[in-house]
Amino acid sequence: MRDFAVSDSPEVQAQLDRLGALAVPQGRLGLETIRMLLARLGDPQKHLPPTFHVAGTNGKGSTCTYLRAMLEAQGLTVHTATKPHLVRYNERIRLAGKLIDDGMLATLLAEVLDTGEDLAPSFFEVTTAAIFLAFARVPADACVIEVGLGGRFDATNVIEHPAAVGIVTLGIDHEAFLLRPEPGVPQEPLARIAFEKAGIVRPGAPACTLAYPESAELEIERAAMTAGAPLHMRGRDWDASVGERIEYSDRHGELVLPLPSLPGSHQAENAALAVAILRHQDRVSVSPEAMARGIEAARWPARLQRLSAGPLTHFAGAREVWLDGGHNPDAGLAIGRHFAGQRLHLVIGMLANKDPGAITDPLAANLASIRAVPVPGHECHGPASFGSKALAARSVEEALAALPDDGLPVLIAGSLYLSGEVLRANDEIPD
Repeated sequence: MRDFAVSDSPEVQAQLDRLGALAVPQGRLGLETIRMLLARLGDPQKHLPPTFHVAGTNGKGSTCTYLRAMLEAQGLTVHTATKPHLVRYNERIRLAGKLIDDGMLATLLAEVLDTGEDLAPSFFEVTTAAIFLAFARVPADACVIEVGLGGRFDATNVIEHPAAVGIVTLGIDHEAFLLRPEPGVPQEPLARIAFEKAGIVRPGAPACTLAYPESAELEIERAAMTAGAPLHMRGRDWDASVGERIEYSDRHGELVLPLPSLPGSHQAENAALAVAILRHQDRVSVSPEAMARGIEAARWPARLQRLSAGPLTHFAGAREVWLDGGHNPDAGLAIGRHFAGQRLHLVIGMLANKDPGAITDPLAANLASIRAVPVPGHECHGPASFGSKALAARSVEEALAALPDDGLPVLIAGSLYLSGEVLRANDEIPD
């Protein structure tokens, strides 16, 4: 049940309990069920404001956050769908800039669950249908929608005429789903990942991407050509250099933009992609000034977030406490770049089906200590998975309290589920 969160609202909790009981039939793939469900609900996905659809391995949520912040800085009203939630299921649906309220959430979930009960929809199909219903019923100027898993078979991939699509970084993750054997698909792993993500490309909709290894770029080029979609790749159609500012250029001209407030050099790359997405579409107008304001205003929890003083960080004393939910090698590299040359302590909780070296390997030269903690409600790696010097702690609180009095910062990382528990414990609930 922890995957689906809990709610203080009895009405919402009743629907979350129904969601938690859903299971996808073994081996079922495709968009047939979500299409049938949406048809019964009046096809709300066909009645959305101009929509920006974003896929990729890491950086989807941050890129969506930059898009929302830039659009809102222009004075526009924006709906946003991101995933997963960290503490409350409501975080998945942001209506006109605010998290959906409990009353509307309970009503929407009940409507979708009742309508599709005989279809045996999945958690993600019900969630997506509720998102589209909300976005179609509440007026707004634009929508920003994050792909959940992959792209080709993701439940959100029923949007027919997006304003633009974006593809962020590509890496190996969710191998059991994205690299499952299938005839007629690319065999090289990263090319297969690109093939799956490029499944969101639509006829006539501009597609903006970063730069990738050749095998991945070829798959995205093939998808764009097949769909008849204008393709705008970094290094070919747009580019950005990052120093004290972001120096962005494309066929429309050059921009000098501020660095994001979000920490990590990768965040400037995500912001630049968001700029490219907006500048290569013509459904919504956003000025360079609004882009700059949005880049500085964007906030995204549990992505290299420095925690505030609170009930949890109290156990760490006066030292800095950082939180990141990254759990794959691409995320580990971004974390490693941020803490390059800096000694720190690591408190890590990682699900048993994830690579234990994804976070620790890029940080190996930096680590003063490693303490492995459980991820409540999930099977996870013990200390032996993180090397002979890793210690065990029964909780994050215990791990923080056991740190030596050396003033070094501490990073809590390895799982978004753990991140949600940390934010809840420190009274930093995302809003």
